[in-house]
Amino acid sequence: MSASHTPVLVVGAGLAGCVLALELAHHGVASIVVERSSRPPRHPEPNLVTGRGMELLRRLGLAESVRAVGADPDTPARVVWSRAIGEEPVLVNSLPSANELRRQYAGSGAGDAPAEPYVLLTGAGLTTRLRAAVRGNPLIELREGWTFTDLRLDADRTVATVLDGAARVRHEIHAGYLAGCDGAQSTVRRCLGVPLRDAITPARHCTVSFRSDTLRPPHPALSTITADGMALIRRDGHDLWIGHLPLDSDDADLTNPAALLSRRLGTRAYEIVGVTPWQEALGVAGTYRRGTAYLVGESAHRFHPPSATVDTCLADAVDLGWKLAAAVRRWGGPHLLGSYEGERRRQAMLERETLSRSIEARLRFGRLAAAGASHDRLATLVLRQPPAVDPAGATASRHDTSPVIWHDGPEPAGTRLPAVRTTGGHHLFDLLGPQFTLIDLTSGHDGRSLVAAAVARGIPVAHLPVDDDALRADWRSRLVLVRPDHYVSWRSPRSPADWDAVLDVVTGHRAQDHVST
Repeated sequence: MSASHTPVLVVGAGLAGCVLALELAHHGVASIVVERSSRPPRHPEPNLVTGRGMELLRRLGLAESVRAVGADPDTPARVVWSRAIGEEPVLVNSLPSANELRRQYAGSGAGDAPAEPYVLLTGAGLTTRLRAAVRGNPLIELREGWTFTDLRLDADRTVATVLDGAARVRHEIHAGYLAGCDGAQSTVRRCLGVPLRDAITPARHCTVSFRSDTLRPPHPALSTITADGMALIRRDGHDLWIGHLPLDSDDADLTNPAALLSRRLGTRAYEIVGVTPWQEALGVAGTYRRGTAYLVGESAHRFHPPSATVDTCLADAVDLGWKLAAAVRRWGGPHLLGSYEGERRRQAMLERETLSRSIEARLRFGRLAAAGASHDRLATLVLRQPPAVDPAGATASRHDTSPVIWHDGPEPAGTRLPAVRTTGGHHLFDLLGPQFTLIDLTSGHDGRSLVAAAVARGIPVAHLPVDDDALRADWRSRLVLVRPDHYVSWRSPRSPADWDAVLDVVTGHRAQDHVST
């Protein structure tokens, strides 16, 4: 059996796998990506990449490429709640267009708003753009039509067995680290023996993509219609619909999806694009790591529909990517990679709680509608729930319990750096280096010596002196250390008494107990 060697093996070339490989390359680390399918992706379901997600893609130089295949940025989106398909809506929630939000964000100076507005695009469009970037990167070797089948965990590496589908030949890939990005039915997760822990009893559903010339949307814009326990999504300007349908015992046979649509929707589909059975489950892996193998994205958390958690998958990949790069480059300590599970699994648990409330609200809406509840009562139920869509991605996690965040000091670290513009008009995010960046607002550029000390230890830190009176007025801290993922790992109004101790913590060579606030 032939063997290959790579610093990192990425299993799966979907959203998480592509972004992880691109993040590694962003830090100069090579990888091999194996993807079992050799065909272009076909997922027509709209995906929402929030403003926070677009910030992460922007730092990789991908924001404009992804936005180019998105929905019309001047068209708003709407979520329509109805008793039944074709009936008068109970309530319509509107999402401002991307360009409208861009104008709003430009007028916000506090930095809470993202640097980019959201984008709506199909799963196929998103994956296609990311794979194109992967293929064009000299540090990434993409092997399409190669299937991961098994692994062996050694003390200092993972040895994976993969099958070249075209040649029908098995190969071994020896990797310093392996990342399982192979989806909700992850083979990597199964091989590692990691269980999924569901928060709700799984319920059978299917997603049917179809074209219909008889189904009429209540609004011309991209719409999501919630009715009869179903969710129907229509793409703007297309006759393509995506239906998420709950199944009962009479729907066991999915060989005739057109009949299912006729029975459930009372509509005719002249073309069935695709059918995907799934279980509505909210599962989070018991652990994200075994030895040198990691779970990322849907391999680590099974939330349906997957389009609801695009940002979570994206942030998983960025988080693990820069930390793996630090390990490969040997400046990251053991607690840095160890913090991946603590930071990202905590966020998945928060996402699961939010989605659980959303599912319960949808089910209760259906029960009350079937029982004949008034429009006012149904509308009140919907309005009491948190918005189903957060276009800014403001729910981005805080890392205030992370062992690689310096928690001592007058201002807590662990939050996202504010997305402000400098007085020169530049986005602060665009001035950050690819690794750590020390933002220096001191009058004497005191951070220069701190950066020199870090570089002398082999820690890549860029020095960013900023002469900006507005920032000095808004920020108590004069020195702010920012991680590659835009999170603040340390901040202070003055130089620290023990800079080496700070560096030990933020690079994972020493863990710091978190301080509850």
